This record gives sequence, structure tokens and C-alpha cells, in this order.
Amino acid sequence: MQLKIMPKKKRLSAGRVPLILFLCQMISALDVPLDSKLLEDLVQPPTITQQSPKDYIIDPRENIVIQCEAKGKPPPSFSWTRNGTHFDIDKDPLVTMKAGSGTLVINILSEGKAETYEGVYQCTARNERGAAISNNIVVRPSRSPLWTKEKLEPITLRSGQSLVLPCRPPIGLPPAIIFWMDNSFQRLPQSERVSQGLNGDLYFSNVLPEDSREDYICYARFNHTQTIQQKQPISVKVISVDELNDTIAANLSDTEVYGAKSSRERPPTFLTPEGNASNKEELRGNVLSLECIAEGLPTPIIYWIKEDGTLPTNRTFYRNFQKTLQITQVSEADSGKYQCIAKNALGVIHHTISVTVKAAPYWIMAPQNLVLSPGEDGALNCRANGNPKPKISWLSNGVPIEIAPDDPSRKINGDTIMFSSVQERSSAVYQCNASNEYGYLLGNAFVNVLAEPPRILTSTNTLYQVIANRPALLDCAFFGSPLPSIEWFKGTKGSALHEDPYVFHENGTLEIPVAQKDSTGTYTCVAKNKLGMAKNEVHLEIKDPTRIIKQPEYAVVQRGSTVSFECKVKHDHTLIPTVTWLKDHGELPSDGRFTIDKDHLVVADVSDDDGGTYTCVANTTLDNVSASAVLSVVDVPNPPFDLELTDQLDKSVQLSWTPGDDNNSPITKFIIEYENAMHEAGLWHHQAEVPGTQTRAQLKLSPYVNYSFRVMAENSLGRSSPSEASEQYLTKAAEPDKNPMMVEGLGSEPDNLVITWQPLNGFESNGPGLQYKVSWRQKDGDDEWTSVIVANVSKYIVSGTPTFVPYLIKVQALNDVGFAPEPAVVMGHSGEDLPMVAPGNVHVTVVNSTLAEVHWDPVPLKSVRGHLQGYRIYYWTDQNSSKRNRRHIEKKILTFQGSKTHGMLPGLEPFSHYTLNVRVVNGKGEGPASPDRVFHTPEGVPSAPSSLKIVNPTLDSLTLEWDPPSHPNGILTEYTLKYQPINSTHELGPLVDLKIPANKTRWTLKNLNFSTRYKFYFYAQTSAGSGSQITEEAVTTVDEGKMAGILPPDVGAGKAVNPRMSKLTVAAAETYANISWEYEGPEHVNFYVEYGVAGSKEEWRKEIVNGSRSFFGLKGLMPGTAYKVRVGAEGDSGFVSSEDVFETGPAMASRQVDIATQGWFIGLMCAVALLILILLIVCFIRRNKGGKYPVKEKEDAHADPEIQPMKEDDGTFGEYSDAEDHKPLKKGSRTPSDRTVKKEDSDDSLVDYGEGVNGQFNEDGSFIGQYSGKKEKEPAEGNESSEAPSPVNAMNSFV
Repeated sequence: MQLKIMPKKKRLSAGRVPLILFLCQMISALDVPLDSKLLEDLVQPPTITQQSPKDYIIDPRENIVIQCEAKGKPPPSFSWTRNGTHFDIDKDPLVTMKAGSGTLVINILSEGKAETYEGVYQCTARNERGAAISNNIVVRPSRSPLWTKEKLEPITLRSGQSLVLPCRPPIGLPPAIIFWMDNSFQRLPQSERVSQGLNGDLYFSNVLPEDSREDYICYARFNHTQTIQQKQPISVKVISVDELNDTIAANLSDTEVYGAKSSRERPPTFLTPEGNASNKEELRGNVLSLECIAEGLPTPIIYWIKEDGTLPTNRTFYRNFQKTLQITQVSEADSGKYQCIAKNALGVIHHTISVTVKAAPYWIMAPQNLVLSPGEDGALNCRANGNPKPKISWLSNGVPIEIAPDDPSRKINGDTIMFSSVQERSSAVYQCNASNEYGYLLGNAFVNVLAEPPRILTSTNTLYQVIANRPALLDCAFFGSPLPSIEWFKGTKGSALHEDPYVFHENGTLEIPVAQKDSTGTYTCVAKNKLGMAKNEVHLEIKDPTRIIKQPEYAVVQRGSTVSFECKVKHDHTLIPTVTWLKDHGELPSDGRFTIDKDHLVVADVSDDDGGTYTCVANTTLDNVSASAVLSVVDVPNPPFDLELTDQLDKSVQLSWTPGDDNNSPITKFIIEYENAMHEAGLWHHQAEVPGTQTRAQLKLSPYVNYSFRVMAENSLGRSSPSEASEQYLTKAAEPDKNPMMVEGLGSEPDNLVITWQPLNGFESNGPGLQYKVSWRQKDGDDEWTSVIVANVSKYIVSGTPTFVPYLIKVQALNDVGFAPEPAVVMGHSGEDLPMVAPGNVHVTVVNSTLAEVHWDPVPLKSVRGHLQGYRIYYWTDQNSSKRNRRHIEKKILTFQGSKTHGMLPGLEPFSHYTLNVRVVNGKGEGPASPDRVFHTPEGVPSAPSSLKIVNPTLDSLTLEWDPPSHPNGILTEYTLKYQPINSTHELGPLVDLKIPANKTRWTLKNLNFSTRYKFYFYAQTSAGSGSQITEEAVTTVDEGKMAGILPPDVGAGKAVNPRMSKLTVAAAETYANISWEYEGPEHVNFYVEYGVAGSKEEWRKEIVNGSRSFFGLKGLMPGTAYKVRVGAEGDSGFVSSEDVFETGPAMASRQVDIATQGWFIGLMCAVALLILILLIVCFIRRNKGGKYPVKEKEDAHADPEIQPMKEDDGTFGEYSDAEDHKPLKKGSRTPSDRTVKKEDSDDSLVDYGEGVNGQFNEDGSFIGQYSGKKEKEPAEGNESSEAPSPVNAMNSFV
């Protein structure tokens, strides 16, 4: 037997009077625990555990078994009474009692009859502590008697009469189940008109001719004996009133006609129950069945109501076509008046049933077993109810308590027996009997007086494992009498635990409502009473909860795709989880498409059946968690079906359809298409769209079209396949309802009129035999319309028309049915011819050197002989006045639309002779030209000189050569040359302005500064002004042997020169080297410099030279290192110069130490200081005179110099700007229009002119100097080199 816990939460009380057994829960009748160890020495009065029902109907074909089972210690003995007297089973050889049981087995199969053993049986179970008795068991054999023989006359009645076929089955035990069938054992159909009553009779509210049959058979089925009894068949013949004539009436004179009621329509009357009211009594807990069956014509309908109340919602049921009202689990509250209402078209009737609910006795509090210790007090309670109120009587050990042995500790008070100071002899079994006229209740309860020391029944060292933050229940199942007190301790030396935060249950269980990690440990339960003490240890471990840290998420996927659900679980490391996936709370389908991989469930090739709820369940031995996600499988809708055409009219039809499955994505719209099987078979066109909630559409149709329709559904995923085509529907032919569009009349020849139109398509023809009626007449004449009917074409030509005459035109469609509506009239013209007259009075006004305005008189419109499109001016230059080679005359054309009589001629060449004429233009072409008019354009400013080259550079001179402007635009008067020096920081010096005669193409500039870069600006002039300028840069040489001009030398006109690189020179410093070279060959060559450490096998390092300059600065070299270098050219003329080797200067640190110890260095410093003083004095004097030019010192940390404006009057330096001509300068500079220059940001833009170690360089190798308008240079300051500065070079930098 399993031990049970009480649900109440109370502290243990040592002074509690009754001894109660606490285990897992309190049982309704408290039992002594039948623990195997306790049973060895613990006595207990008998308790009946199993018995046969009070009303025991037996099958007479089987042995009789009357059950009686009981428990107790020592095991009880059994005895029986029959009909109130002792039943001695030993005297009846057919009766035996099962061993260890009180169950009787009566063997009637071998001999004997069941009726012999009918009677009232009662079992008694007895041991030394008392006697328990069973209920009175009434044993009766089941009976299934036959129907009594009876003669059933055939029943004949008129159609519409009511009929009741009686069943009246024999009385059996238990009552039979009734049903009506025919000879073929087929149940007879029942309806509101024909139904079976609760008594088994078959009721007809009115009969019909089809009710005629000869085999109405009532069957009774007896379930206990599994037999079915059959009544004699009943014959029923229903005669229609129309068939009832005198002859038939005579033939039926000897046969009873059932009933005398008329077959005419009649109001309802009740067949059962009779009268207006009746009574019904039912017992509490049973099913209340109320019945009303009415006859009438037409068939009445039955309704039910409860007067002064409502029918219980969950317990009310209607059976037998609402003729029977059933209320389950009926109680006293269901008593009252119920009304059934029968209604048809001719009237309403009512019947009231008064219901009274009686009650056999039922327990309010059945007596409970009572376990007491000697000297304790207690009570047995027996409370029952019923209607009428039951009578309570007590028995002791099966004997009425009035005649039972007296017990001084017992006192009876109605339904309660009080016990005080009980002793061991007070143990007994008491029976409480509650009875009224409808039945009785018998309850056994023992009083067991025991004296037992405490015993703990929970196993020793039980281990409890609990999830953190959940309740922990530590069991301490105990037994003892008197009731032991329970205390709990934690740890080996811990003190007794108290209420907070613990809960102590009466059954000994210790509850920790919220177990934490620190709740882990050993707990000791101690049970004490006056007879002794017992204790037990249990252990508690707290585990981390299992959690799903990544839950599966709701997914919407398209059919055929793959979906994955993720479920990541975190758990206590000592627990081993199992993860299970469920679909719709059941197992996953056994399908290879479902795969579980670690934390993922993957469903491939998703189908519609895969939609549902997927649940991830993580189980451990202590807890489980789950998370679910819904998978919705969506797809484009299934195509609609069952297309149907209704309301078919000449020009409309209604199309309906049944939508296909939307595949979990609502249909948003339906698209309807049509096919014209007559004109465009196989080609579907859009007809209409309707919202997705619509399943029909009214469609407008055109005549003479053989329509078929199809429907497509569309949702958010796309469009379904088309439905099957509907049936074809050919609309009637009709006359065209529209005429051709785009009607035009234009002549292709001067004497015709071509009428064109856009023909109707087959869909627009509205019928067979489509043709066109083409009509025309002159607009301005009085002629009648000329008409012609043509086939289904798109053009008609009218010949013999006058030239360019307006015509009125119309084109009308027609077919075999009739004409289209009257067409619109459009205007056209017959063919055009070339204009006849040239414009007159042409004269020209010269606006400026490039623009002239032309005027002319318009020609008469009649002479145009067509649509006037405009006037066209032809103009060209007089080749005799041109300086170019003679070529064919190239005429330019300008067209002026419409009726303009003047126009402007732009883009003329200055200083040129022009000739022009004017012609009128129509759609056919040009008319004759007007007489030529000649005009002259004045001089303009010339274009830039064609070329500018600087050749033969020397120490102090440069020679310039140029070609005249390609477009002088007049007579050249002179050339202007402006030039200025540029220093190493790209700052400009003073500007020199020089005028050169117009007949010169070469000019030499002398007295220039040596080794200085110059920028040149060169342009030509006419009497109209100065032309565009051309710019160039060049450098004077250091001496004739080592440093040549930067630009290629003059190679002469017409001489072929092979590319050649010569005079490769290197000027090296500590970490820097200037590379320069001379180049002869084609212009616009891009150079590059390659270098590397001499003698090494490393690859050449390549630096690209900016532009086509012939010098470059190498930076970042290692001091005191030998380098190899060569120069090459890119492109088609690519070649490489011969290699040169140079060595950078030694490192500065060692050189500074050595120089500081030299006497000559001190003298040199004094000389430099003297030179600086002289320089400052000279600069001061020149500044006062306005002629001094300060040096802008370059700083490594700043890439851009300060911006300073340049003024022509004092020649101060400025910044480059490219605002004027935007032409890139050859040496990295640009020429501005506001005469300011900006320094280029380029690593190789340094201007370096020193040679070897004698050149003046600063520490990063840049050239130190100052540009000026004269050949003056100030000495460099703060420079160091591997040798002393040359005094000659220093002096040459001064005036």
C-alpha cells in the first residue's frame, strides 16, 4: 500500500488529541500504513475493501460470485448471512469461499438453479479487534421472458390520421431495450413525424401512404442474457382519400378502420402524456427524462421551457427530435414545472409536467477510521442527507449498538459517537446506517487503540535533487502512538529549523519554498513521543535550471523550401538533458525530410502538411522546459475552379468561380482573362480584376466574339496558375460601335490625295464582313461627297486632284449587320509641289566680326504650293579673299521655321567675304534661290600663335621661335612677349613686357640670369585687339659644357630626328641628387628615372617624371652610398640612356665634428657673416627704392606657401593661378590671367640648378636662391656641403 501526504500546512502540535497518520497526504478514511515491517507487529481492525453491488443481478447461465474482500491485522475471518439468518456454507456442496477471502462462489453450472439462491446476503469480516460488515446484497437472476401470444389485426387508416403502434414488451430483469425493425432487421426510419416513445410504442403524428407495410416489428433486447425477443409483425395500410370510393369501402366493411379522425389539416393534440398536466418524480443524481409526443397535420414541432426558471445549460439535452427533454445529474434545484409546447400552422397546445426530485441517502461526512493511543479522546461522525431526511443508526461490530456490549468510554449523540480516555479494549468496528424510503448507506469505521514508539518510514540517506528557485520537499514519513512530534535539523551540529523560511507539514515533510544553492546539505528529521525517539538523515542537492536560451522562431516559408528551427539549451553540468522535437504535441513524422542536427530541426522540401506548431522539449531527470514556434507554409494560391457563366446577355455575362486553396496567404485579388477563339485563338487578354473576397464578376462583352474565360488568384507571394477555361460563349454580331482612328489625308504626288487610317481589329469589328466607307470632298467647294466602300485595308488613293487643295475626309466602318456611327470629319490636303517664288528684298546687317542679321520679304502663300515649313539661308565665304588653299566652296545652311522674315547668322569668321541667298521650304522641298547678297565681316582678335619653342639656351640668353596664328582674323600689327623668372619655390619674379614686329618668327633674349628658369607669355595683335596667349618655360645654362637648356633643342623644320638621350648629369648631396639630361626626338615624351645601389642585384627603382621636363630630384638617399642611375622614355619612342654612377655625400654628424676643429672653418664663418651683413645693407637700400625682392624660405613642414598678390608696378612675387587659360605648364606651373602664380604640390617640382657638390643645396637637397628681374642673387644662408662654398659662385649671386 502506498503512503499518502496530507495537503494541509500546519505546524506539528505535541498536544494534539487524535493520533493521525502523516505520510504523503491524508486519505479520506485514514489507514494504518501497511508497511511490511509494521505489519509484523501492528494490529488493525478489519476494513471491507471490495463487495458486490447492493442490487446484484446475475446471469443464470453462469456461476454466482458474491464478492467480499477485507483487510486487517491479524487477517480477518469471514461469515455470511442470507435473508437475515446465518448462511452455513459448509452444508451446501455447491457453495465455496475463496481462500483468504470472503468471496462466495456458487456452482450452478453443474447442478442447481439460480432462483434457488435468490435472497439478501451480507458478509462479516472479523478479527480480534472487531468486525466489519458489507451492504445488504440483493441477489436476483436476470430474466428475459417471451411475448405472450396475441392476434394482431391489420390496421387500415386514411392518409393524414395519427397512429400509435403499441409494443408492450414483457417485464424482464433488468428492463429490456426497445427498438423497431422490419423483417430484414433494418431499423425503421424515424423523424419529427414518426418516433419511438420512452415506453417503446411507435408514434405517427400523421400517416402517409408510404407508411404502408406489413412488417412493423418491436424488438426487446435483454443485455444480461444477450437475448432479443420479437413481437408479432404489425400490418399497416394507409389509404389516400382520393382512392377511397364506395367499392373499396364495401370491401373494407369487414375490416376495422383505425380511428375516425378526418385526414384534413388539424391543430396539434398530445398522444402522450394525456391531458394538460402530469407529475414526474426522479431521484437525485439520475437522468430526468420528460416526453411529449403530439399528433396533427401538418406535423407539430415541440418546444420546452421551465416555468419560473431556465433550463441548465450544460446538463440539458434534447432527444428524439426534441420530443424528449433530458437533464443529467438531476438535483433538488431541478424540481419545478416544465412545459412542452406543440405547434403547427393551425394551433398551439401546452402540457405542464410537475417534477419532484427525491433523494436516497448520500454522504455529507462518512465515518472515518480513528487511531488513538490509550487515554486519548476522539469522535466518529456520520452525516448524511436525503429527501426525505434519512434516519441514522449505529452498529458495533455488526450488532445494533443498543444490544452491543457496553463500553464506558463511548457515548452516542445522534450522528456522532464520542470517545474519552479510551483503552485497548475500546478497539472495535462501528457501522453507521443512514436510510430512508429510497435506499440506505452503510459506512464502516474502526477505532483502533495503539501504543507504539515513533518509527520513521522514509528511507535512510535519501538523496533529493531540486532545481534552484523551486520548492524542495524533504519527506519524513512517520508513525507512532501517541502522535510523535517532528523536528528538522540542518547539518551534523545544526540547531532546529524554524518557520521562516521553512514550512513544516503535519505529515512530517519539510518544505523549502524557494530552494537556493546554499540550501544544499544534509537534513535530519527527528520524531519523538513519550515511548521513544527516531531520526533519519536525507540529503539535498540544488541544480541549475534547464533553460532554452535560443528559442525556435515563428517561420513563414514557401512550399518546397527548407526551414530550420533552432533550440539551444543550457543546463546544469551534472544533468544530462534530452532534447525532443514535437509537431502539434505529437511525434515528428517518420520522414527523411525531418533531420535533427545538434540544436537545429531542419525540414526540407516543406509541404502543406508540415505546417503547425513545432515544440522543442528539453528534459532532465529533474525538470523540463519547452518552447514552441509555428510554421506557416505559404505558396501562391491554387488556381480557381468550377467556372460558370450565368446571366448571359448580348453584351454582358456573369462569371462565377470557386477559389482554390490560398495556401495560408490571403488572396488579394482575382485576375480574369479572355480568349477570342474566333479572331485570336490561343492569345489571352486582360478582362478585369476583382478583390480577393469576390467570387463572381459581371463582365462587359463585345459583339461577335467567341469568348472563353479563365481566372487567376493572386496573393502576396504571386499569382496562381490559370484556371481551366470556361465554356465558350459566342456573342451576337452587331454593327461596329466605333470608326477607324488616326484618319489622315496627305498627297504623295502633286495630283493625288492619299487617305490613311488605323483599321479596326477583329475584336472591334463586331461582326463578319468588315469594310470601310471612305468619303471626301474639297473643303472650299460646293461638291457633293464622293464615297467608295473598300475592303478591310488601311489606305485609299484619290487621283487627279489639284495641287495642295484642302479636303474634308471621313472613314466609316461597316459590316454585314450595319454601319458604325457617323464618323468625325478631318481635314487633309492633296499633294504638294515645289514653291514657285523666291524671297525678295534680301539684305544683310553685320552686327560684329562673327555675327550678321539677314532680312527678307515673305513669298505669297499661294506660290508655296504646300505647307510652309520655313525659310532656308545658304551662306559661304569667298575663297578669293581667304588665305587658305583653294578648295571647293563649302556652303553652310540655317533653316528658320514658320513664317519668319529675319534671322541671325552666328559663328562667322572675322575679316572674311561672305555670300548668301534665301529660299522658301515646304513639304515637297525648296523653292528657287533669291539673288546672292555679299557682305564682309570686320577684323577680330587673332588666335594664339601656332607654336612657341625656346632653342639655343646659353648662360645669359634664350632664343624663341614661333609660328603665326592659324586664324589671324585680320592683319597682324605686332607680337607681345612677356616673361619673368621663377625661383625654386615656384614664385614669380618681375614681369618684362616686349613688343616684336609682326613679320618676325624668331627672337633672341639676352642678358638673362644664368641657371635661371623663365616663364614666357606670347600672343599676337590686330587692330581689333590682343589674341589668346601661348606660354612656355625654359632655363639658362650654368656653363656651356655641363648644363644645357631644359627643353629639347631646335631640331629644324622638316628634319627627321632619331630619339637620343645625352649629357646625363648628376648633382648629388647627402640624401638628395638632381638628375638632368638632354633629349632629342619627338615632342610630348614622358620620362622616367631608374636608380639603385651600385653593385647590388636589387631591382631598379622607378620614378615617373611629371610632364616632359628633362630634370628630376631623387630624395631619401643614404649618405655616403654609391648609386647607379639611368633615364628612359615611355611610349612608342621608348629607350633608355646609358648608366651613370654617383655617390652621395657623407653623413652630417661626422662632418660637423671634423669642421668644428678646423681653423679654416672659423675664417669661413667670419667671411659668411661679412657677406650676410653686406647683403642686409643692400636689401635695405633696395627696399627703400622699391626694388628689393624678399626670399620666401621653403619649410619642410609646410607644403603650401603663403599667398601674396603680384603687382606690376613693383614686381613683388605672387602665387600661381590657373584662372585664365587652364593650360598646364611644362615645368609644373600654370599661367594666371590675374598675374598671380600658385606653387604646384609635387615632390619632383624642385628647381635645381647646382652641379656636383658645388651647387647650393639645403639639407633636403632643394636649391637656395632668389628670383629677381635682374641678374642678382643673394647668397644662400645656413647651407652645408662636403666642400666649402665657391667664392666665385657666391659673388655671382650679387649685382
